[in-house]
Order: sequence, then C-alpha cells, then structure tokens
Amino acid sequence: MLTPLHDPSMGVLRVAGLMSGSGTNIRKIIEHQRTLQTKEGASPFEVVVLFTDRVESQAVQIGKDYDLPVVVRDLEAFCRSRGASRRDMAVRRLFDEETVRALSPYGVRVAAYGGYMSIATEPLIEAFIGINVHPADLSIENPDGTRKYTGDHAVRDAILAGERTLRSSTHLIEPEVDGGRLLMISAPMEVMLLPEWDLSRAEDLKAAESYNQERLKKAGDWVIFPRTIEEIARGGFQWDESGNLYHRGRPIPKGLKLD
Repeated sequence: MLTPLHDPSMGVLRVAGLMSGSGTNIRKIIEHQRTLQTKEGASPFEVVVLFTDRVESQAVQIGKDYDLPVVVRDLEAFCRSRGASRRDMAVRRLFDEETVRALSPYGVRVAAYGGYMSIATEPLIEAFIGINVHPADLSIENPDGTRKYTGDHAVRDAILAGERTLRSSTHLIEPEVDGGRLLMISAPMEVMLLPEWDLSRAEDLKAAESYNQERLKKAGDWVIFPRTIEEIARGGFQWDESGNLYHRGRPIPKGLKLD
C-alpha cells in the first residue's frame, strides 16, 4: 500500500523555511505559494514560520517582507556558551532538540532546507519531513554505487569531470549528507565556459563554478524546490511500507527526472 507524504484531505501542508543566509530558495517557495493563491484561489501548502541558525541571515527581513514569524537561534552562540565547537555533534543534537521545541507551536509537517548550512541531527530529521535542494544530479553514481556529485562543490566537480549539462535535485533530509532519497531532478542546463577561462587556474575554476551555479539556481533550484513542495502538498509523492518513493503510483528509485 502507498501512503502520501502528505494527505491533502488532512488540510493545507504547513511548511517551515530553514535558512542560514540569503534565503533566496525560501523566497521562491513563498512566491510560488502566493502565485497559486492568486491563480487558483488557494495554495495546497503554506509557509507558516521561518527558522535561522545565524543572526546574520536574511530571515528577519524575509519575515518582514512576507509577514511571517521568525525563530532565530544562533548556533555559534549556543555552542560557545557550552564551551563547544559547532562540530560537536552532541551539542548540535541538543540545539536541534530545542529547535524542534521552538517550532512545535506552528504545526509544521515539512521543513524546507533553503540554504540551511547546519548538518541536521536525528531530533530535527525525525520531527519533520525535511526537503533539501542540491546543485547536482544526485542520480549520477560512482562505480561503487555512491553518489558522484555531493558536497559544497558539486558544480565544480561536475565541470572538472567534463559534464556537458548540470541539473539540480531535491531529496529527503536523512542522516547521510546529500544521501537522502531523491524526489525531483530538474531539466538539464548546458554548462557554459568562457573562452578565456583556464580551468587549471584556481581563480578561473572558481569563476566557472560560481557562474554556472548561479545559472543553475534559476534553471534548477528555483524551479524544482517550489514544485516539489507543491507536489508533496497535493499528495503526488508517496512511499510504501519499506520507505521506497513513488510519484503518483510510479516508483522513482532515482527521482522524478524532468526533461
């Protein structure tokens, strides 16, 4: 039997936007929600709260722009007050436990990780269905079956590997970073390299990475992240008793790939 990640008969899907920086992905999700409200009279999902782990982020400004409550909990200060570094996962677990408590009044089911730079620990992973967007096609694997383009420099690694196109992926937040089950993979975007760039030079490689990653945000991230949330809200994504994912009854072991 298949069960939707969210059953629309239970009402509007309530979403928390988690962010550490500019929050552009969260803005796109909120804007998509408002577009649906304008076009259809209602949206199947609603961003009900923002959360940030950094006081320097744009969360408060986004909250002001869209009249949303914002929960600010500074991870660095939390760790420092306990004489620990942010790499101390035991302290990070305590931080996430308190984050879950802080978000509990909002009735959240899905947490959208929009540039949230802290590695989630079990309390946060288990409290909500976490959705992340990653700037790579995570269905591409190494010979040993591991994912090829994970980590902070996935775009750089794909360029160096000679990939002619780039895609973005949405996936569930699970304990392995960038290892969660795949939901949606964007349409391909052609890699663009300027003639004057020499990728053996560090500064040119960095420029190529930055340029193509910014392009991929528009062509990939900002397309599939809001669409993934909408499809979850409409009951389009399902899972079976073993946790295998489906889209409208069709198995998607390597995600729903758009073309």
